Amino acid sequence: MRWGRTYFAVQAIAGAAWWFAVFASPPVRDVTLGGLNPIVVAAVDIPLFVGASALAALGVQGAAVVSTAWTGIVAIALAGYATVTTEAGWGVVIMAAATAGSAFALCLVVLGRIPTEWMIRGPFAFRPAAVRSAAASHVVSTFSQIAVFWGLFLVVIPLIAAVLEHRWAIALQFPAFNVPLGVVVLTAASALGIWSAIVMSTLGDGTPLPSAMPNSLVIAGPYRWVRNPMAVSGIVQGVAVGLILSSWLVLSYAVAGSLLWNYAIRPHEEADLEQRFGADFRRYRDAVRCWLPGAPVSPSSP
Repeated sequence: MRWGRTYFAVQAIAGAAWWFAVFASPPVRDVTLGGLNPIVVAAVDIPLFVGASALAALGVQGAAVVSTAWTGIVAIALAGYATVTTEAGWGVVIMAAATAGSAFALCLVVLGRIPTEWMIRGPFAFRPAAVRSAAASHVVSTFSQIAVFWGLFLVVIPLIAAVLEHRWAIALQFPAFNVPLGVVVLTAASALGIWSAIVMSTLGDGTPLPSAMPNSLVIAGPYRWVRNPMAVSGIVQGVAVGLILSSWLVLSYAVAGSLLWNYAIRPHEEADLEQRFGADFRRYRDAVRCWLPGAPVSPSSP
């Protein structure tokens, strides 16, 4: 709870400083509010954002709810305004970041923790795959998953982000070599992802997805060098797509995805693996690093 209240205190101070800058500096007003009337917006935003954040910092849970809800509403409204008018793009970025921070802080204030287990419920809950007589069926299922997930997370979402980045006039200049570099990195990362998927689906009697997890602990192929090669592949792919699209928003999206996976999803996944495979997984976890490849372990035992 202490960290949540600290966040709201910082947000209240930052919000007050931002409003001072809005009225004191026309350039700040232009890039964050565009043509919106600052007096009208301030009349609502100062009590619901700055004031509510200050009360949340004092431990008032209702104020934390109000501040978080209002921050999200403002972020959505500003995004719509910026998309239509091409103004206030940096205001969207600021409020989107504040929305995410407020949501985390609200959980800390109300629940005393961030309930990451909510992310692995329903279709995302960890379940062993149905045992099948032929590994080919798992391979087909895995590549169907890859087509859907790569299409959504590496094509659709990055293209939308890149379009909005230019529409909101917040694009940054990239060096000339970023596109060929991105193509090389994307090719290598995709090859790693495909290799990992094939090894997992042919040797693990399952798929890489949590809803159809392997029934056997796989210590072969890229899994001998790094524990989560598909996660590494996906994050590097996201960075590569950001380079190809010359989009800092997509690069930020890839970094945010890596943090989300490492701190919210991975602990639950590894707890599930330890429960199912016991000492074998613990030895493997101790011998092979999560992110950075190391010396390969034996494919038969870690």
